[in-house]
Amino acid sequence: MTASQLVPPPPEQIQADVQRAFAEDIGTGDATADLLPQDAQASATLTCREDAVIAGTDWFNACFHQLDPSIRIEWSARDGERVAAGSVICRLHGRARPMVSAERSALNFLQLLSATATATATCVAAVAGTGVRVLDTRKTVPGLRLAQKYAVRCGGGHNHRVGLYDAILVKENHIIAAGGIQAAAEAARRLHPSLLLEIEVENLDELRQALDAGADRIMLDNFTLPLMREAVAIAKGRAELEISGNVDLSTIGEYASTGVDFISVGALTKHVRAVDLSLRLQLD
Repeated sequence: MTASQLVPPPPEQIQADVQRAFAEDIGTGDATADLLPQDAQASATLTCREDAVIAGTDWFNACFHQLDPSIRIEWSARDGERVAAGSVICRLHGRARPMVSAERSALNFLQLLSATATATATCVAAVAGTGVRVLDTRKTVPGLRLAQKYAVRCGGGHNHRVGLYDAILVKENHIIAAGGIQAAAEAARRLHPSLLLEIEVENLDELRQALDAGADRIMLDNFTLPLMREAVAIAKGRAELEISGNVDLSTIGEYASTGVDFISVGALTKHVRAVDLSLRLQLD
């Protein structure tokens, strides 16, 4: 992956994510941390208990530094790196009270984003050598879309549109409301000529209509394998093709073999299982 792929969201976005997390977790104050001496110093080690691709270190750091900028954080793994089960990936040193107050939010960010990166890396490995690019979708945790899309890049995947504003994806209900594929495409080009125009189709007849309408990319929704191959032959040199629907590890390899350009996988950000992390503290 390139350095540009792993540029996280702007610092102010990360800070805002952390502030929301603290608002719901710490609220008016950490009543349990109040029991600790103000000046108690501690060290902590962060262990990853399973094989994973790490993502979210900037959010992890921001959680501790918002409460105490003097906490020292030393990473032995970077975003985008795969680590083995049992690896100590980070060490912290500083005041115990802010450490324990920030712990849960910091781990929540890191375990979620590492899970997204790990799931993405698994899918990317399954299509290796085909030239297919694995895409995310808008099926993200509310309020954490930029974070999860960054994690997808950490796993070697690529981002689909960020939201409803930066590309046009014409789906079934848009086509019905607009009066057909051609009418929808004409309106898109007239109103937003600079945006990528993608049209979702459900059969080969609609594929041909989308090609004639000048779509930049066409999404094949729930096509069978034979129809995917036929669609690739029809669309060759005219538009990019993306597969969507019924994509998991049991199907993604076969889908990639059809010659399409992209496969979008909603599960990368929607069906994530948190990576198992453990932060252990000891007083200095």
